[in-house]
Amino acid sequence: QVQLVASGGGLVQPGGSLRLSCAVSTSRSIASISRMGWYRQAPGKQRELVATLTSRGIANYADSVKGRFTISRDNAKNTVYLQMNGLNSDDTAVYYCNAYTGPDDYWGQGTQVTVSS
Repeated sequence: QVQLVASGGGLVQPGGSLRLSCAVSTSRSIASISRMGWYRQAPGKQRELVATLTSRGIANYADSVKGRFTISRDNAKNTVYLQMNGLNSDDTAVYYCNAYTGPDDYWGQGTQVTVSS
């Protein structure tokens, strides 16, 4: 069983930065979770992948965020982060934390990110 609590969203101006956090509650180390990830869903659009990080430390990013976003984890704090730089209006969405343990998928409640001047 895995519980996820996302935080760190808010209102930011274009070009600004935010760091999202995902606190992971589990009886196991998050280092052993097959894949942690961040997804987002903008109004009227489907949920899309933003970034994932495997248990082996391999990161994968959506083309739209490459070079701007960085996913990382702190195993000691059981927390996964998404550092977002160079934000623009296209990044406005609800961001969700995900844990894939194979075969189970877990989702957090989402945190709103709004990029606007």
